[in-house]
Amino acid sequence: MISKSFPPTEFAQKRTLWLVSISLMFCFAAWTVLSVVGIKIRDEMGFLNTQLALLMAMPVLTGALCRLVFGVLSDYLGGRRVFTLLMLIPAAFLWLFSLSESYGMMLLSSAGFGLLGGSFVVGAGYTSSWFSQSDQAKALVILGSATMGMAMTSFGTALLLQYLSWQQMIQLTALTLVVVAIGFQLLAHPEPVRSELRKQLLSRLTPITEPAVWRFAFYYFLLFGGLIALVLWLPVYLIEVYRLGLIQAGAVTAIFIVVTSLMRLPAMKLVSRIGARRSMYLSFGMVMVSTFLLSYPPTTYVVHGVTASYQFAFSINIVSFIVLICVLGCFLSLGNVAVFKHIPDYFPNHIGIVVGTIAMIGGLGGFLLPLTFGLISDVVGVWQISFILLCFMAGTSMLWMHFTIRRAERIEWSLGQSVSDLPELSTPSVFILEDWRPEDQRFWQQTGKSIARRNLWISIPCLFLAFAVWTIWSILVVKMPDLGFAYSANQLFWLAALPALSGATLRLFYGFMVPVFGGRRWTALSTASLLIPCIWLSLALQNPDTPYITMMILALLCGFGGGNFSSSMANISFFFPKKEKGTALGLNAGLGNLGVSAMQLIAPIIISSSLLGGEPLIVMQGSQIDKPIWLHNAALIWVPFIAVAAIVAWFGMNDISSTKSSFSDQAIIFKRLDNWTMCILYLGTFGSFIGFAAGFPLLSGKLFPEIDAMKYAFIGPLIGALARPLGGLLADKFSGAVITFWLFIVMVVGVVGVMTFLPSANSQGHFGGFFTMFLLLFLASGAGNGSTFRMVPVICLTLRSKALGKDKQEQAIIEANRESAAILGFISAIAAYGGFFIPKAYGTALSISGDVRAAFFGFILFYLICIFLTAYFYMGKKARVKC
Repeated sequence: MISKSFPPTEFAQKRTLWLVSISLMFCFAAWTVLSVVGIKIRDEMGFLNTQLALLMAMPVLTGALCRLVFGVLSDYLGGRRVFTLLMLIPAAFLWLFSLSESYGMMLLSSAGFGLLGGSFVVGAGYTSSWFSQSDQAKALVILGSATMGMAMTSFGTALLLQYLSWQQMIQLTALTLVVVAIGFQLLAHPEPVRSELRKQLLSRLTPITEPAVWRFAFYYFLLFGGLIALVLWLPVYLIEVYRLGLIQAGAVTAIFIVVTSLMRLPAMKLVSRIGARRSMYLSFGMVMVSTFLLSYPPTTYVVHGVTASYQFAFSINIVSFIVLICVLGCFLSLGNVAVFKHIPDYFPNHIGIVVGTIAMIGGLGGFLLPLTFGLISDVVGVWQISFILLCFMAGTSMLWMHFTIRRAERIEWSLGQSVSDLPELSTPSVFILEDWRPEDQRFWQQTGKSIARRNLWISIPCLFLAFAVWTIWSILVVKMPDLGFAYSANQLFWLAALPALSGATLRLFYGFMVPVFGGRRWTALSTASLLIPCIWLSLALQNPDTPYITMMILALLCGFGGGNFSSSMANISFFFPKKEKGTALGLNAGLGNLGVSAMQLIAPIIISSSLLGGEPLIVMQGSQIDKPIWLHNAALIWVPFIAVAAIVAWFGMNDISSTKSSFSDQAIIFKRLDNWTMCILYLGTFGSFIGFAAGFPLLSGKLFPEIDAMKYAFIGPLIGALARPLGGLLADKFSGAVITFWLFIVMVVGVVGVMTFLPSANSQGHFGGFFTMFLLLFLASGAGNGSTFRMVPVICLTLRSKALGKDKQEQAIIEANRESAAILGFISAIAAYGGFFIPKAYGTALSISGDVRAAFFGFILFYLICIFLTAYFYMGKKARVKC
């Protein structure tokens, strides 16, 4: 039932606001229940600080990731219905958590009740529908005060734990949620108006392409994420640093939450009076000051005088700490209010999706920050390091914001126009190519060639670094067992495979980003994102007790490198004419693929050196026992190169205006048969290449333990990377389909050869023959990468030219370029799953039968299918398209 009266009465508005606010208080209380209960669980179960941090942060992660989805669902299905479900479903997971006896089950259950994190987005969208645009901002601020529910957890839970076990406390929380959900469903009314809410999903997602959304999201990552992180981390910090009891620590945390929650209303008035811009400056500035003071650890000074030494100490006592932490919370709240003040003005018709996006990023901050607090505390051994991190983030945010504002002012002064977007992420005219006609020979020779080549040679090192980060686990998993990381063989294969899984999934989205955001902008930002897994890995790898789940998350984050490939190839495809696309794409991918072999060549060298600093791990078994290994250097070595590459891409590349298109414009490829056939063919070539590269070092170590496969691991990926441009060149000169057809036949021969030299019950196998056959597979799959990629632009241009006729060839070229770029990105995404399935096929075959041959039989069958598809669709007189 949908009420149709609008505007609603003032009584109905107030009833809705208070119903949602009270319900949200209980949702926030249940969402952060582990901030107190987790301490008791850690003491009973013997968990590390890192494990505790991950357990507390897991609900925040799922709550963050689901916010965007629930923002859309609340607009589509109605907030009342979704809000009720968002209390009932997590209640079931809370009950399951209370019955858990293992760390893994606790993580799974906490991820389930983390769905409560999406309640604010749904509540905000539902409440906003009852208010006019002018009153929506005030309503959202009042809803934000519901975070006082976390104070109920911090103090009330600590008090009740004196009389209840942690299991009983969790069960009480679950029952309370059920009661609140039933009460809300009975008392709340459907939205008064929901016109045009049942739009297509793609149109609902349109606002997230606006740079302004991501500007607010970036600020919210620190402001809201920092607030949630402190709520989760404060009880642990107070108990460990100030030796408070659980009740006292909970009381201090409750004071912090109440103060920050009550600050929202005066913060709203302050923002209205001085403006959001000044409020943001004030917020970031005071966050820097307070975190700088809080970051100072207890210190003893000794002054050596002429005749005596004088000693004095400095530390922040508990009273000073409470004052400073409350000041910090107040200015974090001020920043939160300033962020949400903009949303109804900028996006009055898309509040649910925009709030969902921004809240998702803020929630990710609430997940990553406490997890990082626990990790760096374990590694560095100084509890105050968490405040140093927050201080650095606040300083970075304020400098970035100041740069943005000054640049916006210069644009406004010079052009006399208002700038509401994110200026440093918008493309200055000097970087935009308004006229781009690579098929015009005169234009190409006089102007286009030099520009295209400059973009290509900047793109190549960015892609090189992406592949290096993507395949870093192929090296790490080989060394980790000898250094005290107690993971099973199947777990190690999972770590080697997970970057391919996440990278392939990211490629599904990255391939469509270039026409939406621009190639220059996306290349720079996606390259900079590689800093996240590299820096985090450099810390985690210094501690052999780092939980396996943390390593899994880091392996997934390394998938950022895999995602970059599809956007890079799509971007470069726009710059070159048809006759040179194969060579250009081959160079970009082939030299970029060298990052795989570079990682496998450089990493074994750099981890044996103390050049980059840090504490080494000691080899505990094998022929190199007692040797120091700086395993974290394998990640740290790439950090400066990534930073430089991102900056060069930002200032050296271009965007092509004619490539701009929405996701819905590109979605036409899903109706093209050739998109799906090329997915299969490219899975056979690139999927094999990246899968063999990821799995070869570990597989060789398992099958031939007496051989140090690390010495040879880089050779195969090197040959495959160098063969890729050759495949593209041969396809340009002859036919992509013919070259691909024969390369698949070579790959069948290669797999049969590998199986011939495998160890068996009657033979120890032959590593030389095994390695040689793998080199043949790398050569064929690498060259096949280039030839299959060359087929796509030819197929698209041929079909669009036939469809539009000779009179519309210029339009055919534009549409063919757009479709081929989208297809290249999409097939790259599907093919990258080969990097997951091939190592997992090895691990599964070995765990089930103790023999890897079953996996290779599967590869042969797949290659035979690829041979048939290539011949049937793209070769011979009856071919669909000869290419």
